[in-house]
Amino acid sequence: MYRVFASLPFLILCILLPICKLNSQVADLSVFNNLVNKSWKAETNWEKGGKFKQEVSFTYSLDSSLVLVHSKGFIDEEQTEYGDRNFGIRRVNSELDQIEFVEYDVFGGKTEGVVSAEGKNLYYSYVYEHIELTDAWEYLDDSNYIFIVGVRENGEWEKKFLETKFIAQPFE
Repeated sequence: MYRVFASLPFLILCILLPICKLNSQVADLSVFNNLVNKSWKAETNWEKGGKFKQEVSFTYSLDSSLVLVHSKGFIDEEQTEYGDRNFGIRRVNSELDQIEFVEYDVFGGKTEGVVSAEGKNLYYSYVYEHIELTDAWEYLDDSNYIFIVGVRENGEWEKKFLETKFIAQPFE
């Protein structure tokens, strides 16, 4: 009788541990809940004067184990043609316990990095042309985020290349 009860905690742990691990993956991607199933639009100019116009849509896929991101923006250097510009994936790397992202663009480029959350704010960290950059989605309310592209060190912006507001639109 003692052996049955002594192994009972081990048995419970073996059953619950995989369930907890699966739930943590969904919970980690829950930081995207407010962005999912909406289209987000923004328009402004880059610090150096180029136009920035983007529409970004987020959806869950594969039983909420991935977030898929489709972006429309300028698809030519002259910034006259607007169309499908980027396709991205957000996923949990359970071995490293972090959210990773990858973006593919119409020009053949690939950007990858890590997403961190501070409350409802999301920070994408990546290297672009040998510079460590951060893209921020800073939560204002359920329909508005401040979007910043720049260099961020120790939670402070050292340099901003772009700052605008993404506004939620009905999902199409």
